[in-house]
Amino acid sequence: MSRLPVMFIGHGSPMYALQPNRYTQSWANSVINLPKPVAILMISAHWYTRGTWLGAMPTPQTIHDFGGFPDELYAVEYPAPGSPKLAKQIFDLLHPTHPTVTLEESEWGLDHGAWSILKYMYPLADIPVVQMSIDATLGHSQHVAIGQTLRPLRDQGILIISSGNIVHNLAQVIQGQDVPPATWASTFQTFFKELVASGDFSPLINWQDTQFAQLAIPTPDHYLPALYTFGLKHPEEQLQILTEGIEMSTISMLSFAFA
Repeated sequence: MSRLPVMFIGHGSPMYALQPNRYTQSWANSVINLPKPVAILMISAHWYTRGTWLGAMPTPQTIHDFGGFPDELYAVEYPAPGSPKLAKQIFDLLHPTHPTVTLEESEWGLDHGAWSILKYMYPLADIPVVQMSIDATLGHSQHVAIGQTLRPLRDQGILIISSGNIVHNLAQVIQGQDVPPATWASTFQTFFKELVASGDFSPLINWQDTQFAQLAIPTPDHYLPALYTFGLKHPEEQLQILTEGIEMSTISMLSFAFA
């Protein structure tokens, strides 16, 4: 079986689940020419935990983990099956070096960092999906190491998608269409993209002292999924930009893959 790419998707607003746009079209386009995955592993910014948790339920629920949106958004369902078998396989890979990994069989499911993307990529919801949490207690390099440990899955028909936003500052969002990006947001996104293209991940793994990082990443939850993508990359693989842009002044929609 050929190796599947690894992706980071800038997921943006939950409303994109109801409002197709150029970003959602790019997500759909990114899988058109891929073999159908055996299963999908989602690493979402919206499951931020102590310890690493793996959704091991056979039928994950669709979680509407937001507030203040139209009723029709809460009615969206993504009824993909789960894969307890894949969850256990990931547990076995991680446990020797990350003993805090835990199988979760009932309390979570697929949050909007997962289903709002997958509904465009695989609208039939017929591929098993396992979601993995982000352990807030880990050091930055440990997130990369988890990605490295999971690399073998890519040669087994597993599509691995990390979901977050490279720039995610809700406190400075400006609502509306065609809002110009904040200068610092554009600068940080360009800085990130140039380093990813060069393969120089070190300043991005330890980002705290880089210019505008405190504005771009006021909290790490939406940024950390990218570190798993770095770890999942094989040395010879090249960067593919899937889409980019900055919405509402301070939300980066940069999405990329390695293949």
